[in-house]
Amino acid sequence: MPLLRKLMLTASLLFPFSALAEPLTLSPVAVTDWKAVYGTVEARDRIPARARIGGTLVALAVAEGDVVEAGQELARIVDDKLDFQLAALSAQRESLSAQLANAETDLKRGEELLANGVTTTQRVDALRTQVDVLKGQIAALEAQADVISQQAREGVVLAPVAGRVLDVPVTEGAVAMPGEVVAVIGGGGTYLRIAVPERHATALQEGDTIRLSEGTKGRLARVYPLIEGGRVVADVEVADLPDTHVGARLLVRLPVGERQALLVPAASIVTRAGLDFVRLQTPEGVALRSIVPGEAHEVDGVAMVEVITGLVAGDVVVPAAEAGGEVGHD
Repeated sequence: MPLLRKLMLTASLLFPFSALAEPLTLSPVAVTDWKAVYGTVEARDRIPARARIGGTLVALAVAEGDVVEAGQELARIVDDKLDFQLAALSAQRESLSAQLANAETDLKRGEELLANGVTTTQRVDALRTQVDVLKGQIAALEAQADVISQQAREGVVLAPVAGRVLDVPVTEGAVAMPGEVVAVIGGGGTYLRIAVPERHATALQEGDTIRLSEGTKGRLARVYPLIEGGRVVADVEVADLPDTHVGARLLVRLPVGERQALLVPAASIVTRAGLDFVRLQTPEGVALRSIVPGEAHEVDGVAMVEVITGLVAGDVVVPAAEAGGEVGHD
């Protein structure tokens, strides 16, 4: 018996194959080709919280990474000119109130004189008109004061949505202009945004299953029609994707096509002296066949391995339980 065959027989006795349920006749199976790309974690809603008035940022209640609720106070802006305007309007209202009190006294006296026939109706109407004018001026001042008070209340910057604070580009004590961004809020959950070469555009279909490097799976939710820089942009929905690091990159595997391949159970492969073998049924009996394994797959819950070379369609992989006698090397 050749020396190599004796060594292999000894190894087969020491390290037997994992038993298969029954002999497996190999035939080509359609397998999916996967393209590995990086996806970026993005917030579904990325909304800036802006200053509605100009002034000094006297209070800043949040920092990057904080979780906020919709309507929560983020910062407060104060414009000292608004207080001065309110004080001026208050002084004008006091002056008009004094004039109104005097005009109402004159109107009352005029009505008494008119009742006694001492004055004319025209004079009383003029006094009544003066009272109405002063009341209108006071109402206008009160409306202006309400507008300024509302502007002062708008100095409070509120969170537009519930979510996590992604960026705070200002500091306490800074001067803010109307419309300036005080904080950026990421809300509405997160998703993965990927960009793949345009040659794979036709292979991407909404609803396809996407694999992540962590073993989790996602769903291709949207493929954008605009191609920029030779790349197609798409969004992937992933359950329970954390929002703690928006902008983080995750490895994603996309299905980009199918091909035919020969698969054998992973349990039927054994490695000896750096080589991989499977047990085959041949006309001369059971023999070991050296193979070059490829990518791992899962078929109906069974771990399978693609065989790049060493086997052909029609070969029969024999379970270890059915192998009898001496095992040869093919």
